[in-house]
Amino acid sequence: MNSSEPIRRALISVSDKTGLVPFARALVSLGIEIISTGGTAKLLAAEGIANTEISAYTGFPEMLDGRVKTLHPKVHGGLLFVRDNADHRAQAEAHGIQPIDLVVVNLYPFEKTIAKAGTTLEEAIEQIDIGGPSMLRSAAKNYRSVTVVVDPADYADVLENIQANDGATTLKLRERLGIKVFVTTAKYDGAIANYLDREQETTCSLNLSMPIVARLRYGENPHQTAALYGHFDEHFEKLHGKELSYNNILDITAASELIDEFSEPTVAILKHTNPCGIGSDADLREAWDKAFATDKQAPFGGIIICNRPLTVELAKAISEIFSEVIIAPDFDAEARALLQKKKNLRLMRKLPRPLPQSGDEQMLIRSVAGGVLVQSRDAVPDDDIASKVVTARQPSKEELAAMLFAWRVVKHVKSNAIVYAAADRTLGIGAGQMSRVDASRIAIWKAADAGLSLKGSAVGSDAFFPFPDGLIAAAEAGATCAIQPGGSVKDPEVIAAADERKMAMICTGVRHFKH
Repeated sequence: MNSSEPIRRALISVSDKTGLVPFARALVSLGIEIISTGGTAKLLAAEGIANTEISAYTGFPEMLDGRVKTLHPKVHGGLLFVRDNADHRAQAEAHGIQPIDLVVVNLYPFEKTIAKAGTTLEEAIEQIDIGGPSMLRSAAKNYRSVTVVVDPADYADVLENIQANDGATTLKLRERLGIKVFVTTAKYDGAIANYLDREQETTCSLNLSMPIVARLRYGENPHQTAALYGHFDEHFEKLHGKELSYNNILDITAASELIDEFSEPTVAILKHTNPCGIGSDADLREAWDKAFATDKQAPFGGIIICNRPLTVELAKAISEIFSEVIIAPDFDAEARALLQKKKNLRLMRKLPRPLPQSGDEQMLIRSVAGGVLVQSRDAVPDDDIASKVVTARQPSKEELAAMLFAWRVVKHVKSNAIVYAAADRTLGIGAGQMSRVDASRIAIWKAADAGLSLKGSAVGSDAFFPFPDGLIAAAEAGATCAIQPGGSVKDPEVIAAADERKMAMICTGVRHFKH
């Protein structure tokens, strides 16, 4: 049966009360009886909206601190019985079960709760909704007769649909809303399972449920299909330019993660997710000059990001080269007007990071043959790095600043990775080589090609130097200090090589492989 009967009775039980009062008031004006629970009932009563509290409707009191209130045959029978099934109707009438035609339910804020720092397991468990998902699923299963609303954003559509159809809703609407329920409850259950799996240190399974953001023109290459899922649009807003590509999105993400390492005004240039150059300066235009000087060839068609509103002076400098994407927390009006003259250039506003972030957003997921790999993000504080000097000579204040700059950058360079840096800029970057010595050679060559001296520079390595040769090559290039994880069986020889050359060196104890 594709019911077109008018809605006579609604059950409302919501955690998120956004838009509830005007919606409920409109339902009452249409002659719809409202049944409600707990805080929802109190809010409606306070607003003068007639409603019947759930315990009065079922004849059974709420129990166990509200854990049991809607798990009752008068609720689920009213949702589930098939309206054109004579036997169902007879049973419902025999047991005093009335039809519930509209269900408005959203769930306890489990994900918001676990995203708060310091949330205990007990607090998280209390936010596992039982009655809500049960009502939603019952209503969605019987969508041919029952309208179910899980998202306040759908209130307006539901009201419009009721008013346009003599008090009823269309099957098309009920189908759409029913499907939305199962997507929502699947995501909700997945978040609970993932949290408990992590919290209890068990081995179970990974559950993912993400809304589609966009279907992309193609993937990494034109013959590959692609789509974007999740909440990318909560992190970035496109202000201008062509549709984002698969590769753009990867580059934007890499650029954002890199710039988040810096609190001082900084400009970074990336290509194929690898940094080409990074510079810091109170004047963003000067920061750009430092970043661009590292490599003036690779940035063509690259990604540019800064962590301050983009000025017109910087926009003028950037506009001299072809870029795919420019990212900033904001754009001065004159700067934006100048850059928008390039119709294909994508301008992206980097939005304040959504807080709190759920546990799932802290995971890095990568597909492999037959499944996925999951790991936590590479987010290790470097507050005590200065105390981890392993050489006879301590670094100067300037050298320490240069080492920390190199260390922040090398973390975002594909392995094997070597970065030469000053206190406020990169000087040479070697990325993605099979040999660490080769990565160092490329970084040295890049610096020479750019006309930059490595004399007095710091060298950063994402993993340990397996032999002294890499460190020696850095010293011969002009580096006076080095920062690396350490941990090689050859560490004593590497430290001895540094001491022989009067280099200062820090071994952080933290590796930053990026495959």
